[in-house]
This record gives sequence, C-alpha cells and structure tokens, in this order.
Amino acid sequence: MLQNNPQLKSLINQLWNKFWSGGISNPLTAIEQITYLLFMKRIDEVELKKQADAEFTGETYESKFSGIWIPPEYRAKILESDTEEQIKDKYAQEQQYAIDKQELRWSEFKRKPADELLQHVQNKVFPFLKDLNGEESHFTHHMKNAVFIIPKAALLVEAVKTIDLIFEVMEQDSAENGQAFQDIQGDVYEYLLSEIASAGKNGQFRTPRHIIKLIAELVQPQLGHRIADPACGTAGFLLGAYQYVTTQLALKYGTDVAELVADEDGFIRTSLAAVLTPENQKILEHSLIGFDIDSTMVRLGLMNLMMHGINEPQIDYQDTLSKGFNEESCYDIIMANPPFTGSIDKGDINENLQVATTKSELLFVENIYRLLRKGGTAGVIIPQGVLFGSGKAFKDLRKILVERCQLKAVISMPSGVFKPYAGVSTAILLFTKVWDAKDEVIKPATEQVWFYDMHSDGYTLDDKRSKLDGYGDLQDIVTQYHQRDNNIQSERTQKYFSVPYQEIKDEGYDLSFNRYKEEIFEEIEYEAPTVILDKLIMAEVGNADENDLANIKSGIVKELLELKGMIK
Repeated sequence: MLQNNPQLKSLINQLWNKFWSGGISNPLTAIEQITYLLFMKRIDEVELKKQADAEFTGETYESKFSGIWIPPEYRAKILESDTEEQIKDKYAQEQQYAIDKQELRWSEFKRKPADELLQHVQNKVFPFLKDLNGEESHFTHHMKNAVFIIPKAALLVEAVKTIDLIFEVMEQDSAENGQAFQDIQGDVYEYLLSEIASAGKNGQFRTPRHIIKLIAELVQPQLGHRIADPACGTAGFLLGAYQYVTTQLALKYGTDVAELVADEDGFIRTSLAAVLTPENQKILEHSLIGFDIDSTMVRLGLMNLMMHGINEPQIDYQDTLSKGFNEESCYDIIMANPPFTGSIDKGDINENLQVATTKSELLFVENIYRLLRKGGTAGVIIPQGVLFGSGKAFKDLRKILVERCQLKAVISMPSGVFKPYAGVSTAILLFTKVWDAKDEVIKPATEQVWFYDMHSDGYTLDDKRSKLDGYGDLQDIVTQYHQRDNNIQSERTQKYFSVPYQEIKDEGYDLSFNRYKEEIFEEIEYEAPTVILDKLIMAEVGNADENDLANIKSGIVKELLELKGMIK
C-alpha cells in the first residue's frame, strides 16, 4: 500500500500525532475529523478540475461552489397558498443568511487567519458539507448528528497544512508512477482506517484489503448485480466489489490486460474514474447496498465510498438480524465479514431465522442465505468454529449450507490474518442459494465441496503483518478455485481437494479441512540399539591406543558398555 512511499506515510503519521497532541486521542474520533477535512479538500480539487475541463472543451459546468448556500434551518418553505408578497418576504428572509459558496471551498478558506478559520469551518463549511447531497440523500441523513469537534485553531491550521502536503505528494506519486490519483487517495484512507486501535470492539474487525480482493475474485460480481453487505462497517467489501466491477468493465471495453500492473498481492485493478460511463456509474452506485448498527461506522462507510468516487452511496443504519429488518431474497451477491459478538438478545432476533441460537456468527450466515436471491452467491468470513461445532444449531446451519445451497468452497485461513486485532482462526465460505427456506429440498444442492487450506496470505502472521515476497496462496486459490471442476479427484494430501456430499453428511456435516485431509506417514527404519551404542563408543574412543583405554573406560564409555550389556 504505502510501503513504497515513506514520505506519504510519514505525513499521515504526523497528522495522527497532531490530533493526539491537540487533544483528540480517540482514534475513531480522529478518523472522523480527519475525514471531514479530507472531504473538504477533495471536493474542492474535483470541482476545480471539472471547471478546468469544461473551460477547455467549451462546455458549461455549474460547480457545487457556484451561487449561494442557505443553511437548512433558514430555508423558508414556499407554500402553494402563498401570495406573491409572502413569497418575496420569505426569499428576503433567506437572503439574510445566504453564504457565498466560494467562501466554503478549501482553496479559499484555508487562507483565513487562524482565529477566523476555526469559526468559519465549524459554523459554515461543515454544515455545508453535511448538506452537500441534498436533504433526501443517505449521506445528509446520516451526517445529521455528525459534529465538528476540532477544539483548537492551531490544530486546524496544522491539519490543513499537512493535508495540503499529503495531496501534493499524492499528485506527485500519481504523475511519477502512473497510479490513479483516486487509488492513491484510497490507499491513504485505508491506511487511516487501519490505524483504528479500538478495532475489535463488539466483534468488529477491519477486513484486510487483499482478503476482500480475494473474495471479489471468487464471487465475481457483475454490473447490474445487487450487491450487499449486511454488516458493512467502513464499507470495505462494497468498495472491493465496486473496484472489481470497474476493472471487468475496463477489460470488456478494450483495456489490454498486458498494460495493467498487478498490485503487491497479485490482483489487477484499474483506475475507477476512467472506465465508467455516466449510465454505468449510476447503475453501479444504486447496486451497492450496506447496513450497519454503528452510526459512526455508517458515516465512515459513506465517506469511504465517496472518497473513492461513489457519489451516492447506499448505506443505512440497520440491525439486519432484528425483527424490524424484513428484506428477503433480494440480492445477487453478498460479501461480508459479520461481527463475531457471541450471543445476542433472543427477543430481538428476526422470527424468520430458523436456526435456534443466539450466536451472532450463526445467525448472520443464515441471514445472508435468506437475503440471497435464488442463484445468488455469497462470500462470507466466519470463525472456524462454525465449521465443526457439535451443537445442534451449528449442524443445522451447515445442513442449510450443504442442502439448500450449493456450497462451493471452504477456504481455511491462518489465525494471524486478523492480527493485530485478533488471533482468531477464520475461514471463507462460498455458496450459491438454490432452495428458499420454505421450499422442500427435492435434491441436496451440493454435490462436491472444494476445500483449500491457506498457509500464507502473503504477509507475516505476527502483529506487524509485514509484506512477504510473493503473493502467498492468494493467486493459487483463485486459479485452483476456478479450475476446481477439473481436479475433483485430487489427492487429499494436498492443500486443496473436493469432498462429495454423502461423505460430508455422514460426518455430521462437518466442514473442517482436517476432517477430510489424509496424512501420509513415512516408515522410517532405525538401526538396532547395540549398533547405535557401538557407534557412540567408537566416537568416544576414537584413535586411542591400548594404554588409554583403561582411563577412557572409567568415564562415559564405561556407562555405554554397561548399557550395551543390559540390552544384550
């Protein structure tokens, strides 16, 4: 990610330190405040570019910073029954509070003196940001309770200067290395998110980006699919789906794959902005749907997608396991890493969920099955205990996966994948829904389950998670998965093999890799003990002559001779 640009990484770390020393020590709060500033900067950059492009082509472009902005609380509601005089009065009142939008753009307000800057951003720029997408948008709705809490003018001034420097370095990196600016910006934001020290609270773990890319390569979302994540957090999976789809569109419309450079994990991703027509952009933006029960995560998810070029993200505050969530059979693709929070309140669980349990990891997997359309596919990360748990609820869930779904693959991952947040062992489930919960299963949907035991994801498995040479097993998993129908008869001594439905059923629907792996035991022949003792004696005696033997035999050799005599 940023390993190859130490200057950029250093600037981001400086920004963290400024917030810490400025009194904002909670990482999640710091990320929110930094994100607001990145937004302000990025919006101005985008608008300046669009204006320049329009001038170059002779087209007309109305900037987001054109005209005046009236804060929502001062907007007079014009009624049909209003007289012309009443309408004029209301407009006159509005004008008292009108703000020239030019004053709200980064390139303008950053020049203000420190004592004016904080008040201006806090009272004018930030409210404008919250209102940016209009009153009806998801973004505006979820930004309603957001607050700008940078407490000191000095901190804001330093943050503005540092963010300007970060953007300069990103521009330089883009020009020199040919990477899309948007992708570098995404790297910066991902790096910020990775610094959430409080990750793991309520079972929430940020999924490594290379694992998200791996799952996208396996489930292969397409333009027009409705793609969802019922516990989306910062929207990493939705972003991963977006990036995968745009890459496939670029290849479809003529981008030569030979011209594209694989990233550090071996995945190919193209520039996001360059490959989407306005129509495709609109289709894709309305196809990505996320939910989360943490309002802060919803805001971060919305801003994460907007930072990557998704203008109208569809993320909402919702507990998808609750009785108030009634969606069913409506998504083509689900990619998720639901939280492993242990037990939840039984009284809140949606009555449509059939597995009798309060364990969230089981309920989420069943809920994902329920949310899929027939023919829809899911890629889900679970704790490995789900694969072999002996309780009735565990077995009932696995039976659903094997009989009502085509369970395509179970990919076991090493326990260090989620470090430094947690050392829990996890696995990826890939399944396609065949039978609805109300259908009678005429024939089990699964014929063969493909298993893969990932030994390495290309990074060290300690808390540092340093990049190793190569891609680990990532690219092999993609290759072997898409060729799995050709290697059904593969030896079960390998890292991957297939197991038929009947055998899995006979094993109580156990889905753990080691249940079906065959170990090879190599027979080793050892020399007789007396021969080994003779060799030890000779090693001690060496080239000693007869005069030395008496002395030698009084030490270790004497004990070896006695031991040899006992064996005889």
